[in-house]
Amino acid sequence: MTSGPDPDRLALAGPEDQHSAADWEKSTAAVLRKTRKLADDAPDAAVWEKLARRTLDGISVAPIGTLDSVAGLAPTGVPGAAPFTRGRLAARPEIGWDIRPYLFGLDAKALNEAALVDLENGSTSLWLEVGTTLTAADLEAALEGVFIDLAPVVLDAPEDPFAAAEALAALYADRGVTPAEGTNLAADPIAAQVRGEGAISLDVLDLVAAKAEEIGALGVVVDATAVHDLGASDAQELAYSLAVGATYLRHLTANGRSVADALRLVEFRYAATDEQFPTIAKFRAARRLWSRVAELSGLAPADQGDGQRQHAVTSRPMMSKYDPWVNMLRTTVASFAAGVGGADAVTVLPFDSALGIPDAFGRRIARNTGSLLISESHVAKVVDPAGGSYAVEKLTDDLAEAAWAEFGRIEEAGGILAALEDGSFQSRIDAVVAERDDQIAHRTRPLTGISEFPNLGEALPERPGHPAMDAVRRYGAPFEALRDEPAATPVFLATMGSVASHTARATFASNLFAAGGISVVVAGATDGVDAVLAAYDGQPVVCLAGADPTYAEWGADLVAKLREAGARHVVLAGKAGDKTVSPDLVDDSAAVGVDALTFLNTTREHLA
Repeated sequence: MTSGPDPDRLALAGPEDQHSAADWEKSTAAVLRKTRKLADDAPDAAVWEKLARRTLDGISVAPIGTLDSVAGLAPTGVPGAAPFTRGRLAARPEIGWDIRPYLFGLDAKALNEAALVDLENGSTSLWLEVGTTLTAADLEAALEGVFIDLAPVVLDAPEDPFAAAEALAALYADRGVTPAEGTNLAADPIAAQVRGEGAISLDVLDLVAAKAEEIGALGVVVDATAVHDLGASDAQELAYSLAVGATYLRHLTANGRSVADALRLVEFRYAATDEQFPTIAKFRAARRLWSRVAELSGLAPADQGDGQRQHAVTSRPMMSKYDPWVNMLRTTVASFAAGVGGADAVTVLPFDSALGIPDAFGRRIARNTGSLLISESHVAKVVDPAGGSYAVEKLTDDLAEAAWAEFGRIEEAGGILAALEDGSFQSRIDAVVAERDDQIAHRTRPLTGISEFPNLGEALPERPGHPAMDAVRRYGAPFEALRDEPAATPVFLATMGSVASHTARATFASNLFAAGGISVVVAGATDGVDAVLAAYDGQPVVCLAGADPTYAEWGADLVAKLREAGARHVVLAGKAGDKTVSPDLVDDSAAVGVDALTFLNTTREHLA
């Protein structure tokens, strides 16, 4: 036995293990040429442009981070100090981040039962919807048995925030306790207007803020998920939060509060998506940007306290109604990214939220997601795990720049109220929505279970409906609408040749049709036109699926015979051409990059 570790194993990498950017370019270019994604005569350096990804904000994200990419960036500082890019606090709390379930669509009794179960099994605060099935007067019953001096309570009462604030404040007084740190009476009149849940009246800010100051709680929330739910990009979501935050800050200080006192009343809420690195960058950029707003408001960096308080909520638009179990994966990535990005509290929406009011199983999986990340994966042990990553630092800076530019456009319009009134901000969101929808339609932004790998035979869990999801522009909504009304007639999949030769295109075509609620009847292994015709049963739409040599050999004859047998619309899986089947002989074709929604709607018209 040895007395210690082998020193050779602890040595730094030798010269043979050190590689330059040119080495990476050469190796990567070789792979891309092999897969025919890079021309043989293209320079190796072309891989940077080939593999770069452009976000909906127009930010180019390089395939790997480099030291050169962060040269000249503004200093990020240290955790716990302005500009707070690296974290609001110098060290993470012992609990990691606050696990905050959202309880909505429940009456007082059901909410109380759910709240107690959540708090007894890992949750550390409560976020309560007030106004739909739960009134302000019901809060006492809803919070019976809850130690509200230990577990923060955050309200969501857009219709009458002051009534809810008064009721909760009265409950603290009746019990003779002070609110747990992080409790928020949560007035947000602008988000209520954006969601169509109330009229904008900034006067309610004063009423709720005064009540919050009276009991020692937060009083205002800037809920940027309101525009995220409408389809806003990351930079637009950040800019909206800055514009709303600045509006609230102006109003609160105009009524006698100092900038520091007003800042202490506010919490910010952002969406966390399954795009891991943009989400990490968004939370880091948000703190930096709000620190700049505080500085421009007259508060020196040293006087900004703990910086921006953040509440992350897993994205509603990314959730799918079909194959909802995939939402567990989406929310796991999203909550991981929010935690790594430094969010103070994280709400994981249950996987069945897109279907309506979640059940106990959905809520359990949601709260356990945070518990596992914190307690077993130890994600919260480090304040800023992504700090120093060239890619993350560059993306944080680029996103902050894009958001600040959008914030400037909103301010030039007269502020967020004016930008909402004249439609200028909404028009820019609509442009982002159109670009995202186009990417989803062409499946360059794939949605598992929706546009890719759909399961037409699945049995969806049944959940009571709730209006909270009605105003959300779910990314997969156009495909889900097709799935809601499945085609009554299947497509005949004319598989040509052996199973080995037609499987790739048959699978591609079957998945594509299924994404539009269209089932297929498969011919199976065939050795010629007669074998395919023997399996054909008169379906109006036929799709040929085979290898290029097979298409060239007997594809034209098969199309002619199928039309004679009754086929009215013939589709080719692959690209029509001289080496396959002439475009003049088929009515449509389906290959990688096809506008899937247009293709599917056209196919359904011919099936009708």
